[in-house]
Amino acid sequence: MTDDEITGEDLADGVWAGERWERRTFTRCDFTGADFSRWETRGCTFTECDFSRADLTDSRHLATAFRGCTFRRTVLTGAELRQCSLLGTSFVDCRLRSTRLDEVDLTLVGLGGADLRGMDLSGLRLREANLVDADLRRADLREADLSGARLQGARMEEADLRGARLDADGLVGARLVGARIDLPTALAFAAAHGLRVD
Repeated sequence: MTDDEITGEDLADGVWAGERWERRTFTRCDFTGADFSRWETRGCTFTECDFSRADLTDSRHLATAFRGCTFRRTVLTGAELRQCSLLGTSFVDCRLRSTRLDEVDLTLVGLGGADLRGMDLSGLRLREANLVDADLRRADLREADLSGARLQGARMEEADLRGARLDADGLVGARLVGARIDLPTALAFAAAHGLRVD
């Protein structure tokens, strides 16, 4: 085992504020309560790691993968993720509204009940994501891929859904009053609600 490949370590309450990590791999590591403020990662991989109660304030991540990780009550104020994968990662009781996501893969991510109001999620891949009861009011979801996403009870009032891919279940289960949609979505919405368009 090298510093670049770490498995099963208890790294809880560690302090890595302001550090820069490149091409490091962590598997099943515990980062609970760690200080990662102003932390920068590039090309790193975290698999099944626990970031509960960690502080990632103003952290920057480029081409980094967080796969199957847990973020519970994690501070993500001002965090920025670009070209990252969060495949199967879950966020519980995290404040995400000031987090910037650019070209991020959120496939199978757990965001049930998350407050995502007004966030720019345009063009992101949210396939099969759990967005049950999430608050997406006024969110920018243009061109987002929500195929298979669980949207029961999701609040999407006044969200911009133009060009977004949504399944019939999502169009029926989410609250969409005032949402901006394009013609294909309008037709899909009508069909999902049993309407005939002639």
